[in-house]
Amino acid sequence: MNALAQHRNAIVAVLASVPQIGVVQDRERHAASDAELAALFTYTPPAAGTAHVRGWWLRRSSTAEHGSSTARTVSVHQWTLHGYLAIADTQASELLLDDLVEQFRALVRADPTLGGACQPGPLAGSDDSTDGVQVLRAEPVDFAGVRCHSVVLQLRTWSYL
Repeated sequence: MNALAQHRNAIVAVLASVPQIGVVQDRERHAASDAELAALFTYTPPAAGTAHVRGWWLRRSSTAEHGSSTARTVSVHQWTLHGYLAIADTQASELLLDDLVEQFRALVRADPTLGGACQPGPLAGSDDSTDGVQVLRAEPVDFAGVRCHSVVLQLRTWSYL
């Protein structure tokens, strides 16, 4: 398995380890109808919860390759993660999504190598020094015919060639 696939699998595994995170897809999913797409992201919480859209997908959005001063080449993969949670205002669903995001961010902060799948990032001060999970955007959207909270996260992973 190549480094890119290892990084993808590790991100999916860490995200899926967050309790009640919902459905985690390893890529953007497509379907012929909104109902079919919603079914791919439908989650039923434990303890007799109601099934609703609560899911994630990710994409490698870019890769940059850099030579370093130690004669090693590094590939920097930038990942974009998209999360959706059906709006349930009486259940403070926006706050729930924020909490899920913060749990994921804490896991990555505690183990930036994602279980050893990727290398530690560069030292602070370099062009690629952003550490951890960045929250790029959070807003309500219509996803698969359902009004949802949406969040877009960004994460960089490194591998030395």
